Amino acid sequence: MNSTPEEEQNAAEENRPETENESISRREMLKLTAIAGTGVVLGMSGMATLMSLKRADPGPGSGMSATKPQADSGDVIPFYGPQQAGIVTPQQPYVCFAAFDILHQDAGQLLKLLQEWSAASALMTAGKPLREGGNVTSPPADTGETKGLSPSNLTLTFGFGPTLFQNNGEDRFGLASEQPAELSDIPTMPGDRLNPQWSGGDIGVQACADDPAVAFHAIRNLAKASKGTAVIRWVQNGYIGAPDGQTPRNLFGFKDGTANRELDSDAARSQHVWVSSSYTPAWMANGTYLVARKIRMFLEPWDRATLAEQEITFGRLKESGAPFGKKNEFDPASLSQFPASSHVWLARSAGTKMLRRAYSYVDGIDAGTGEWDAGLFFISFQRSVKQQFIPMLSLLAKLDALNKFTSHVSSAVFACPPGAGEGGFVGETLFRSGNR
Repeated sequence: MNSTPEEEQNAAEENRPETENESISRREMLKLTAIAGTGVVLGMSGMATLMSLKRADPGPGSGMSATKPQADSGDVIPFYGPQQAGIVTPQQPYVCFAAFDILHQDAGQLLKLLQEWSAASALMTAGKPLREGGNVTSPPADTGETKGLSPSNLTLTFGFGPTLFQNNGEDRFGLASEQPAELSDIPTMPGDRLNPQWSGGDIGVQACADDPAVAFHAIRNLAKASKGTAVIRWVQNGYIGAPDGQTPRNLFGFKDGTANRELDSDAARSQHVWVSSSYTPAWMANGTYLVARKIRMFLEPWDRATLAEQEITFGRLKESGAPFGKKNEFDPASLSQFPASSHVWLARSAGTKMLRRAYSYVDGIDAGTGEWDAGLFFISFQRSVKQQFIPMLSLLAKLDALNKFTSHVSSAVFACPPGAGEGGFVGETLFRSGNR
């Protein structure tokens, strides 16, 4: 079959050798264009990382199709497994998180959607396009903007919100009896300014990847596949920037997630993250509970605060991340050394632990104030929302010195079921529990 002039030109550009003095390749420029479309705003460190990405074109004689993405086994995280990926997985630099609302009350259609989403997730995390169907007169199954990109360690993590089980007292899908006691909205806290349109959701999907275009592509394709069955309620992009193995810093310039090291062992995760088989309901065994809170950070007043005030507010040294009275970030922290209203003192005095997976976000400028609309998209995983998350948040909401620089603007809770077996689907344990 003869190629068109446009196809020949594209092929020539794809195979054009990359010279060392090129500041940015054509593919990298496309990547930046895709990012701009998602509303992600990158800091200079994030931009520098993106600029340094290399082309992943197949070499001569590789036998790879020009329309098939390169699947590098070194950056593939399997979708199937006993526990969902994207929880204890090493944190990728980018997140695209979406909450979906189901448009019907048909349990059969809901089951079919979860099956289709799981099959699509397995393909996308492996770096493969969604299987094409129909002909040239039908829309392609895959949106196609990541062709040629690597899988980028993509993970997709699914969770079920309280309203999937009951909404305004209505048992929508015959699942009300299976709703976990842990799964309910976070109580309103002092200082909350929650926007209902940016809170909650029937199903939450966390897409994390080394490339923001890959994370967005995954959410976009899930939304496309769910047309007529589900609709996106809200979506949030985020990013982190940190050298490998180091704790990322939030937009206030402080290290965020130092305590995660305490949950590195399987034993600690079994105690604090994963739901035990002895807990009820049984379908949540090997699952966990996800809390998402969007926290607006008031950067302008923070930037006017002295270094001493900033460190007293956090309870850590800004440069090293060390707790007060110590020299290094991971030195044992003594509560007696912390200022009593500091963020770290209050978080630790609650006596609970959880796995944090937070990302910075920048959503542009607030039209009303002319200030940055930016902050922290906080995500945590824990085996008990009521015993781990709420006690800590209650203390922070009442006493945290950081409160004058922050405001919680959205909130959501999701029950993340265990992972799916090969050929199965996420949520299968829930549907099997009632022989649905």
